[in-house]
Amino acid sequence: MSPKKNDRKKNTSLKSLQSLVPKNLNLKKLKVNPTDVIEDAKNKIGNFYTNFKKEREKEKKRIEIKRTQDEKKEIQKQKKQAQKERLNKIKAEKNQILAAKRLIVENEKQIRKNEEKRKKIEDKRIKIEQQKLKDEQARKLREDAQRLKQEELRLKLLERQRIREEKIRIKEEAIRAKQIEAQKIRDEKEKERQERNRLKDIERQKRLDEEQKIREAARKLKYEEEKLRETENRLRQLEIERQQEVERQLLKEQAEQRAKEEELRLKEEKLKSAELERVTKEKEKREQEEEIRKENEKQKRIEEEKEIAIKQKAEEEDRIKEENRRIKEWEDKFDVEQKMREEALIKKFYSTNPDPNNEIINEDSVNENQDEKSNDENK
Repeated sequence: MSPKKNDRKKNTSLKSLQSLVPKNLNLKKLKVNPTDVIEDAKNKIGNFYTNFKKEREKEKKRIEIKRTQDEKKEIQKQKKQAQKERLNKIKAEKNQILAAKRLIVENEKQIRKNEEKRKKIEDKRIKIEQQKLKDEQARKLREDAQRLKQEELRLKLLERQRIREEKIRIKEEAIRAKQIEAQKIRDEKEKERQERNRLKDIERQKRLDEEQKIREAARKLKYEEEKLRETENRLRQLEIERQQEVERQLLKEQAEQRAKEEELRLKEEKLKSAELERVTKEKEKREQEEEIRKENEKQKRIEEEKEIAIKQKAEEEDRIKEENRRIKEWEDKFDVEQKMREEALIKKFYSTNPDPNNEIINEDSVNENQDEKSNDENK
């Protein structure tokens, strides 16, 4: 490095030192007497101790005032809570009474609904039974009509069969007559003159036979017509008797139905009266039980309130005693610790060979003790 640069660097360092040192520095003030310093320290410690005592007294008074205020607030809060609980109990009891009344009304409504439904079911059952009877009667009528129809069909079938047989017989007779006629014609060709009279006799006999057959057929038809008329009259009489029997059965069933309805009505009235009597008895019993229950609850509530008041009073007394005991212990402990701190401070300031490290350690221990005490107090 060049000498010019060295000179320049020295000048800058001197200027910086001159700027840091004030120009009107009084060196006489730097001369300090140690006894004056100790006296000033003693005065400061004494003032600090008196101020500390005053602050502690003020702090005690503030703590006492705050405690009394907190106690008053707690008492007011307990009173408000008790009043609120009492109002809630009254409100809950009212709600229970209203709920019980609503339940009674709903039960009565349900009973009426059940009665109406029972009546409707009974009416429906009666209608179904009547419909069953009508269906049974209609079925019987249909069966009778079916039998009559089958009988008529059978008679018609027999009549058609008879007519067919008659036609077949007539055809066979016609065929036989033709054969006989042919045989007669052949015989007449052979014996024309001798057979003429015989043919006349045969024709006459044939005519007589045919007349006889016609008469027999007419008689048979007349007899059959009479039998059919008798059958028709018998069927008509049977139908009249059946209708009369059905009417008698209907009248008998109607009378039985009316008797059953009257019996059911009387039975229902008896059941209604018995149910009404039972409901009134149950209602009176419930009212009596409710009155007894209310009286018991009232007595129980009064006893519970007395017990709670006695218990709260005893707890309050125990709590006050415990609080006074804890405050007394804290005050005794605080006084002992304060005395130890004062002795340590006096010993530290009046010692001939004060050790700054020991002083720092003692101050730290005192501060730690104070922090621990403040934490315990907060807890």
